[in-house]
Amino acid sequence: MEVKTEVTHHENITEEIVSGLIQNPKRLPTKLLYDEKGSQLFDRICELKEYYPTRTELKILEDNINEIVDSIGEESLLLELGSGSSLKTRLLLDNLPKLSSYVPVDISSDHLLKSAEILKADYPGLSIYPLVADYTKPFTLPETYESYQTVDAFYPGSSIGNFTPVKAKEFLQRIAVTCGKGSGLLIGVDLKKDVDILNCAYNDDKGVTALFNLNILNHINNLIGADFDLNKFSHFAFYNIPESRIEMHVVSNEDQEVHIEGEEIFIRKDEHIQTEYSYKYSLEDFEKLVKGVYKVEKVWTDKNDLFSVQFLKAL
Repeated sequence: MEVKTEVTHHENITEEIVSGLIQNPKRLPTKLLYDEKGSQLFDRICELKEYYPTRTELKILEDNINEIVDSIGEESLLLELGSGSSLKTRLLLDNLPKLSSYVPVDISSDHLLKSAEILKADYPGLSIYPLVADYTKPFTLPETYESYQTVDAFYPGSSIGNFTPVKAKEFLQRIAVTCGKGSGLLIGVDLKKDVDILNCAYNDDKGVTALFNLNILNHINNLIGADFDLNKFSHFAFYNIPESRIEMHVVSNEDQEVHIEGEEIFIRKDEHIQTEYSYKYSLEDFEKLVKGVYKVEKVWTDKNDLFSVQFLKAL
C-alpha cells in the first residue's frame, strides 16, 4: 500500500488562520476540525441519537446498494473524499468485487492511514492508495498500477454543506476536472427539515459536539504553537433559517489575547469565531447548484426525506 502526501504548507495554514481571526466576524478553516482527535470525536458524534445524518445515509445506502453499485459500475477507481473511518465505504467495497483500486483522501494523516491499514487487512485483494491531502484545494490523483475504466468519487456525510453555495460549485467543478468528463460522483446531501431536528443534531445532550468544536483550538495550538485556552471558550450552534444553514461557533467567555507566531489577536467577551457552516438543500436547490457541472442521474432518500444520496455524472 503506497501513501501519497499533499499537505498544506505550515506558512500557508498559519496565514489562513491569522487572516480569518483578524476579520470581522472572525472565522477558522473548517478543515481544522479534523485532526486525529477531532476525527475520533466526529466518529462518536455519528453514533449519537440526535445526529441523524450518518445512520440515515447508511440506511439509504443499505436499502439501495444494488442500484448504487450499478451506477458506479465495475473496474472503476473509487475516490473517497474525506474518508474518515470509511464505514460507509465498506458497503461499496463489499458489493464492488471488481473495483480497480480505492483512493481514500483525508487531511488527518494518522486517522486516514490507520483506517487504510484496517481496510487492507479486510480486503487483501484490493489495491489501496491513501492520499493525505486537503481535498478542498486542487490535488492530483495518485498513479496506480491498475488500469481503470472510469473514476467515481464518493463524498458522503453531506460535507458539501460545509461550503457556501458559490464555493460548493467551485469545489464540484474542481472534482469534475480532477476525475474527468463522464466521471461519477456519489454524494450525500442533507435536506431541509424541521428546525428543532437540526438544532438538536448539533447540540447533543452528552456534549460531544461541543468537545469536537472546541478541539479546533487545540489542533491550532498543536499545529502552529498558538496559545488558545479552551476553558475560555464555549460551543454555540444554531440553524440560520434565512441562509438555510447550521452555523457552528466558538464563543469567547471573556476579553482575551491569543498569540500566533508573533501575532497578537484580541478577542472580545462574547465574540464569536465561526468554525463551520452546514448548508441544507431541497432536491430542486441542489440540482440547480450542480447544473452545468454535473447531471443528477439518480436520487435516493429515506422515508422521512431527512437526507439524500445522489449519483451525478460530470458533463
